[in-house]
Amino acid sequence: MARKTLTDTGVAALKARDKFYAHPDPQCPGHYVRVSPTGSKSFVAVARDPRGKQKWITIGNAAHLGVDRARGAAREIITKVKAGYDHSGPQSFESVSRDWLKRHCEAHGLLSTPGLRRNLQNSVWPVWGGRDFTSIKRSDVAALLDTVQDERGPVAADKVLSIITSIVNWYATRHDDYNSPIVRGMRRTKPKERARERILSDDEIRLIWSKCDGTFGDMVKMLLLTGQRRTKVATMKWSDLSGEVWNVPADKREKGTGGELVLPQVALNILNSRPRFVSSPYVFPSHRASFYTDYDHGKRALDRATGTLPHWQLHDLRRTARTLMSRAGVSERVAERVLGHFQPGVLGIYDRHKYTQEKAHALRALAGLIDNILRPEPEVLRLRG
Repeated sequence: MARKTLTDTGVAALKARDKFYAHPDPQCPGHYVRVSPTGSKSFVAVARDPRGKQKWITIGNAAHLGVDRARGAAREIITKVKAGYDHSGPQSFESVSRDWLKRHCEAHGLLSTPGLRRNLQNSVWPVWGGRDFTSIKRSDVAALLDTVQDERGPVAADKVLSIITSIVNWYATRHDDYNSPIVRGMRRTKPKERARERILSDDEIRLIWSKCDGTFGDMVKMLLLTGQRRTKVATMKWSDLSGEVWNVPADKREKGTGGELVLPQVALNILNSRPRFVSSPYVFPSHRASFYTDYDHGKRALDRATGTLPHWQLHDLRRTARTLMSRAGVSERVAERVLGHFQPGVLGIYDRHKYTQEKAHALRALAGLIDNILRPEPEVLRLRG
């Protein structure tokens, strides 16, 4: 039976799966179409050098390169690799960005790595995945940001720009003649204009708390009770907890985060009610055996349950917690350390006190105030004599 021929139509018909996969070309052993979960496709050549080391070399994006040209390039690459030639060739944007994820993000233990990877998969790789990294010009960046802004808004475009900037700067430190296409003025928003002042009122806290349910609801409560960042709570592991103490881990590049937080009883009650799974070390796991990341879905469900509240986002809980601590009489010095804010100047250099007990008192005061908000004193009617 004759082998099926791979055509441009056949390449276009390949369906995306949950994970990356490589579809072989029957007419050229070692030539594959690599399909991403987002549906983008790249031609790759795979061969072993004389030492037996397997080489995967990206040929180009299938959206811009026909299968016949890719097959010819693959034969040439495979021949050179087997002969021992160093065929590094031009690196694709996807291969460079994957190297950045591995050597920069994962190597530094960045908790934001999964989110960075998702952004690349959703917004960048489908457009630039197979392109020569050095061929990306300023106009290409601007066009990509325009697309993201039109589809998801200016804030999302700035997030993509931040990722691209980090990648090209990292690449520039490793190559002599590379010039970054990023210049000042490419942001779509101004950080000062984006600064938020939203805090939740007592009535809003009561309503939101009453509708919190399940994993996401427990996370929302913990965010308000501790004032920690969303990722810190989402990535909490059972091994981080010791009795009433939560040892908040810090990324290697973080200066103000981390250390011990003695949790108030209401927070401990939430954690003790959480189910434990052998397959996951996380307190707030996802169905993918990782930590919870489906924030948009959880927030939409909570918004439906609470009804028409003025727009709020999860980071507003951190600002609300900080404001409530001041309202409860917690000093600025201690409240800032609860939030994990870096202490600048001489204070940050010479004051090495851990403030463990002071932070414990602050969280108890915060929890007590929240409890009063959730259970307001009934009004007393004064009867006229």
